[in-house]
Amino acid sequence: MEFVYALIGLIVGSAGMFGIRQAAFKKKSISIIADAEMIAERKKEEKILEAKERFLSLKAEHENRVNERNNQIIQSENRAKQKELALNQRKEELQKRQRELEISKKEADTIKNNLTAQLALVEKKNTDLERMHKEQVDKLESVAGLSAEDAKNELIESLKNEAKSEAMSYINEIMDEAKMTANKEAKRVVLQTIQRVATETAVENAVTVFHIESDEIKGRIIGREGRNIRALEAATGVEIIVDDTPEAIILSAFDPVRREIARLALHKLITDGRIHPARIEEIVQKTQKQIEEEIIEVGKRTAIDLGIHGLHPEIIRLIGKMKYRSSYGQNLLQHSREVANLCAIMASELGLNPKAAKRAGLLHDIGKVPDDEPELPHAILGMKIAEKYKEIPEICNAIGAHHDEVEMTSMLAPIVQVCDAISGARPGARREVVESYIKRLKDLENLALSYPGVLKTYAIQAGRELRVIVGSEKINDEDAEKLSFDIAKKIQDEMTYPGQIKVTVIRETRAVNYAK
Repeated sequence: MEFVYALIGLIVGSAGMFGIRQAAFKKKSISIIADAEMIAERKKEEKILEAKERFLSLKAEHENRVNERNNQIIQSENRAKQKELALNQRKEELQKRQRELEISKKEADTIKNNLTAQLALVEKKNTDLERMHKEQVDKLESVAGLSAEDAKNELIESLKNEAKSEAMSYINEIMDEAKMTANKEAKRVVLQTIQRVATETAVENAVTVFHIESDEIKGRIIGREGRNIRALEAATGVEIIVDDTPEAIILSAFDPVRREIARLALHKLITDGRIHPARIEEIVQKTQKQIEEEIIEVGKRTAIDLGIHGLHPEIIRLIGKMKYRSSYGQNLLQHSREVANLCAIMASELGLNPKAAKRAGLLHDIGKVPDDEPELPHAILGMKIAEKYKEIPEICNAIGAHHDEVEMTSMLAPIVQVCDAISGARPGARREVVESYIKRLKDLENLALSYPGVLKTYAIQAGRELRVIVGSEKINDEDAEKLSFDIAKKIQDEMTYPGQIKVTVIRETRAVNYAK
């Protein structure tokens, strides 16, 4: 029974709870409906406001369009009125011009009548004049015994002979005057060209002195058992001389690029403090890249300074390499810049193209700095390089002919040759002293005289050519060819000289007899 009562109580409690929840749900639904009605009312008001704003916007836009249309109509009416006024003015001008033309026509008719009368009078006078002229000619022919045609021919012949003699005399005077002034004018052009160029003289040599703070660094550069200095020499190709000279190391090499790489690499190694073979090779490689970049930059800057455009990148690189090349102690880049400026000035004085002349002057010695150096004169090699990189034929010929190794075919060639000589011969341009120059020429002649069969030797062209005269009875043609090769080889092996030396062996046969 207790269980039944408990079950009944539970059912009754559940029914009560269900009623309470139903009442709560009903109350909540009423609240949601009220909220929804409020939101709907608010959205309705917003839509009405949007519609009103849209209407007002469309109305304002319509009014603007109507106003624009009205303005366009008013402007069209104004233009039409202006055109009408212009047409009326044009009509009045045409009417006025028509009246003036009618008056001018009447005046022209009057002038025409007067001219007709005057022409008739002139024709009558001409007829009378011709008749009188004919009578006078007939009288002169009867008196002179010559016809008018014969007399005219004789007069023409006499005048022709007189004109020829005067013309020949005038031509001779002009030729004499030209000969007298030609040398003077040429000297004036050359002197004016020299005076307008003033450049610094650069001094280059075969050694570079590297200064150090203390002699203790010399030991670190040499390294244990000399491994550091050997690695540095192998990497750069430069002879490094560490002697008793205080606070200095000497870098010796014929190639200025190698010396500069060695100098910069040594400076970086000493600054960094880590000096060992692996580090040396790394620094030298980085320095080589830096020098290559600097060479290109120097070439570009030189072309920009001289106003020369359109050069091939390889030619620009070769121009930059000129900075590290010297000839007779004269810096090659400075020499080429000087020749370029001289060529431009001389070409402008002579009425030629100064830009082309400046280009040829800058490139004239480019054959001295190629990466591979074949057995060719630098002028010929420079001409081939210019042809390879599409320079115009006039510039290529000027490069190849500036030492007379090819025939000059353009007006630029003699200008480049003369300006090259001016730059090299200018006082102070080249450092070679007279004593060493004379000694080198004497050594050159004595070397050739040491061969049997050689009679005389002459060093000419400032030591660029050696003339060897041999006896025809001692040396035949084949021996002469071999002698030329042997002398050139010995000069190359035993002597130091700038540029190249041409060896010419001369063998001639002479038959001598005496008449008694």
